[in-house]
Amino acid sequence: MSRRGGPLFLLGLVLLSFNLRPAAVSVGPVLAEVREGLSMSATEASLLTTLPVLAFAVFGALASAAAARGGLHRVTLVALLAVVVGLAGRAVTGSDIAFLALSLLAVAGMAMANVLMPSLVKRHAPERIGAVTAIYSTALAIGLTSALLLTVPLSTALGGWRGGLGAWAVLAGVAVLPWILLARHDRVTPTPGGPITVGQVARTPLGLAMAAFFGVQSIHAYVMFGWFAQLWRDAGYSPTAAGALVGLIAGVSIPLSWLLPPLLARSSHQRRILVAVISCYPVAYVGLLVAPAAGAVLWALLAGVGACTFPLILTLIGLRARTPEGTAALSAFTQSAGYLLAASGPFVVGLLYDATGEWTVPLALLLALVVPMLALASWLARPHFLEDQLGGSTPRRSTRP
Repeated sequence: MSRRGGPLFLLGLVLLSFNLRPAAVSVGPVLAEVREGLSMSATEASLLTTLPVLAFAVFGALASAAAARGGLHRVTLVALLAVVVGLAGRAVTGSDIAFLALSLLAVAGMAMANVLMPSLVKRHAPERIGAVTAIYSTALAIGLTSALLLTVPLSTALGGWRGGLGAWAVLAGVAVLPWILLARHDRVTPTPGGPITVGQVARTPLGLAMAAFFGVQSIHAYVMFGWFAQLWRDAGYSPTAAGALVGLIAGVSIPLSWLLPPLLARSSHQRRILVAVISCYPVAYVGLLVAPAAGAVLWALLAGVGACTFPLILTLIGLRARTPEGTAALSAFTQSAGYLLAASGPFVVGLLYDATGEWTVPLALLLALVVPMLALASWLARPHFLEDQLGGSTPRRSTRP
């Protein structure tokens, strides 16, 4: 790893990654207390749970253009500061409207930083994309699992939901420190032919395939984290046990996020790895159809393995562009369009569940969605490159800011 991929960058990347998911998921475990404390309506609560998707769709799409103009590290620093201010502000406000606005600020920063991480890896460690992606995707998984499991205990220990949510702001503030140093080294230089835009990526087969793949995978993840606790409660589990099973799905990704990205990056048989991971989904879903209670732990483990398609997609973003600028643009379009597509998943599953009163049809829908995932994975496993599909005016070599 080069000097630019040295200890300061790795420390900054790990701290940044750990602090991105709590902005989106920490409020869920204490949502009832937040609603009571702020007299929040059901409509406002629904909007609050939708904000991360909206942030990725809007602010994630702006990330690459902002980095091209302001500097990759500077924009990352500003995004992280937005997370800190949003998390801290919503922990102390007494207004439901302000809580929503500050939550939007936090998840907007999260979305922009999340989109820029593959580009940061491409710039600092172009020869070790798999290994460094493993580092930050594992930190993401730990941050996600920690926010799901620790927000309630923190709230209890710190005197209520304000303390529980505010604790994540303190941790995010610590993550700012290395990025202050990293941002000092940004030097913005014009990119020959102009920066690669999200619109250009949207007109390439690779961009469309990556966005569709990311979107379908995110549908599975949103449905699992949003609805599987209810599925297991309907199967006879207590609320605590059902929540623990969903936590198990998230926890599986911690070790596998460390192992799978470098394996994919080094492999000459990327299709086999992608197909093997994705194929855990249908086994889990069939198991949930046949024996949702008896095999619950096994189905949760398999669903968790399937969800590790997420770090593999992040690895592919870094592998399918030749430059940091191309990586940033590909990441921006893949994640913003993908999350926008995924927003429909939990809503449709909820409608199907309400209409039928059971889980057969929703699980059948998830089974059907595995088919396009496998087809897209097979195509994306081939060595396509974004810049090759943009035309001759696009730079092939990196220009460092």
